[in-house]
Amino acid sequence: MQILRCPAQLQLLEETLRKSLPSTLPVLGTVMTVARGNPASHEVLVDSWPHFSIVLTRLRPEEHRDPMDYYTNQLAVFYRDKGALQALLEGTEAVTQARAFQILGMQDGLDEAVQEVASARGLKVE
Repeated sequence: MQILRCPAQLQLLEETLRKSLPSTLPVLGTVMTVARGNPASHEVLVDSWPHFSIVLTRLRPEEHRDPMDYYTNQLAVFYRDKGALQALLEGTEAVTQARAFQILGMQDGLDEAVQEVASARGLKVE
């Protein structure tokens, strides 16, 4: 996953996400916040740039105080391809199994993908 920091990239991402409202709403707010100074210490990650399949927003890892606080460890996701979501959950450092987290998204298939990955690893999902 690639972290977007460049204001031009964030602006382009924001414009692209606006075209797919309302399904992009969970990530769009964070993208806008990061593009405008990032007072909340979040980061925006994409699988590739500029042709991305998934966007993930999260609190910067250095800001995590309690690894078991899933309110602090919120992730928001927008994906164009369910396979990209499963790949994110299964094998990237962007989503670590060492912390409790909650994942927010508005797309069909999100719950099923999380359940599949969790059951394959023997993890509990609430």
